[in-house]
Parts: sequence; structure tokens; C-alpha cells
Amino acid sequence: MSELAIKNLHVMIEDKEILKGLDLTIKQGEAHAIMGPNGTGKSTLAYTLMGHPNYTVTEGEIWFKGQDVLQLEPDQRSRLGMFLAFQYPVAIPGVTVANFLRSALNARRRAANPTDKGIPIPEFRKMLKEKMELLKMDSNFAGRYLNDGFSGGEKKRAEILQMATLQPEIAILDETDSGLDIDALRVVSEGVNALNGPDLGVLVITHYQRLLNYIKPQFVHIMLGGRIVESGGAELALHLEEHGYDWVREKYENGEPQSH
Repeated sequence: MSELAIKNLHVMIEDKEILKGLDLTIKQGEAHAIMGPNGTGKSTLAYTLMGHPNYTVTEGEIWFKGQDVLQLEPDQRSRLGMFLAFQYPVAIPGVTVANFLRSALNARRRAANPTDKGIPIPEFRKMLKEKMELLKMDSNFAGRYLNDGFSGGEKKRAEILQMATLQPEIAILDETDSGLDIDALRVVSEGVNALNGPDLGVLVITHYQRLLNYIKPQFVHIMLGGRIVESGGAELALHLEEHGYDWVREKYENGEPQSH
């Protein structure tokens, strides 16, 4: 069983330290949620995990499937089985969803076997149709230009379709609920839940408990000041919904040690 292990992670952006000794382990088949107020480092964690060049790791380790992730480029991390669903996906006019997904899939296949000629088009079409049916997506979606003119909900569904196609072992969802109304949130969450299972570990990063009404995590973590300070089950998210973050600030901004 694959696991992502983050140990004592310190990360800077420009000359400001954002993550200050973060520890977290996520195994295949587990669903984790990270919550916390703005500016505490949640998105920094997501981008660091996937190797964004603006984020500098000054201390700590990230291991996945026995490999030192910090030594790998973003595309290598993806091929190893990691995936990041962006908070603000970028539009790529002129490239259809289907062509983008086929190119991504072929790049992964060629990395595993340099002589691979790519997935045959009939096989790809059949697979894509099955994935879109699983996610309850209209077949016309595949012919549209990626994220070009998409609504917020459509952009997030395109991210989930990428996840379904690439079949990662660890998926990081960075504020997937950002900008979504309740209907879109439910549709996207149903897509994530359709992919959930023993082969997929999920890290959901969110401000709000409402997303966790749909995507049920087994583990909830609270970030504050660049560290995970509280961990628990789903009841922790409900406690936050009711009481906000003030009790966390009062408890930990006085310098209490990180809990594990």
C-alpha cells in the first residue's frame, strides 16, 4: 500500500517562511481533510507537494512509494502517482478536453515504457466514455476546449475527470469548493466519491465544513501558523463549523507544541 509521508516540512516563498514543521501521513484508501484560516499555509502545502518552483523547501522530507519526492520534477511526481486538482484551473484554448487527457495519458505510458506508441484511439474513446458516465458528464464535454469559457463547476469537473483518467494513488484537492454554488459542489463531490476506494488516498484542502458534508473524510486536521496543530475525525470539522477558529488560536498561538 502506497503512502505519502511528510516530515517536519519547512517551506519559504520569496523570503517568508510559510510552513514551519508540518507532519502528515496519508495512505492509499484514506480520506484526509485539512482545514484552517486564510494564510496558514494550506495551498502552500498543495503546491509544495507537487513541486511548484516558487516554493522552497528549507527543511524536512516528503516520501512517496519509497522515493524522495523532493528530488523529483512535477511531471515525475505525477507519473509516480500523485495528482493535484487546482483551485483555479487554467484555460487552454484550442486544446480539447479529450486531446489533453489523451496526451497526458500517453506521456505517463511513455515514461513507463519508452517504446509505447500510446493508447489506441478506440480504446481511449471507450475508456473516456466510461469515466464520463461514471462522473455523470455530458459526452459533448470532451470536445470542448479545456476550461475555455467553463463555469466554475465545469472547471472543477474537468479536474475530477483528469483524476479519473490518470488514476493517481494520492490526490490533493486544493479548495475544490472555491467559487462553487451548492449544486456544483454536490456534483463535483459525487465525482470524487465515485473515484474513492482502496486504491486512492485523498487530501481535501478546504476552508469550509460544507464540502465535508459530501466528501466524508476519516481524518480531519487543523492548520495554524504553518503547522498541523489538531487532528481528529469528522467531528472535528463539525466543531469548527460551530465554534470557528478562535479556540484554536487561543490554544496554539501561545506557543503550545504541535499535537500528533
